[in-house]
Amino acid sequence: MNKTGNIHNELGSILIQKDAIASIARQSTLQSYGVVGLAPKNLAESIRQIIKKDAKYGIDVSYDHEGLVIQLYIVVEYGLRIKTISNSIAKSVKYNVEKTVGLPVRRINVHIRGLRISNMD
Repeated sequence: MNKTGNIHNELGSILIQKDAIASIARQSTLQSYGVVGLAPKNLAESIRQIIKKDAKYGIDVSYDHEGLVIQLYIVVEYGLRIKTISNSIAKSVKYNVEKTVGLPVRRINVHIRGLRISNMD
């Protein structure tokens, strides 16, 4: 794999777009226990999401020479152990991305951007 996400073999090359990897990471994250939703990385992304739905909303994927680096920006349910939830999400995303795409995931950073309180009782 090189910096653009190309995989070369004897039959040719495969180009994997960052949007495809972000989509897999998105599904894995949203299916994880305790996750309420994704959050914008910054103000510009928040405005873009209002204008046009973005597949990479709340997720940033980059390549380096050792593998993929995925940044997740999430909102979690109040009252749950944040460390346990973030570890679970990281393991789930790593497993699903590596299994589906076949590229090594070097690091997953989970950024908790907010808490949601469901029940005030």
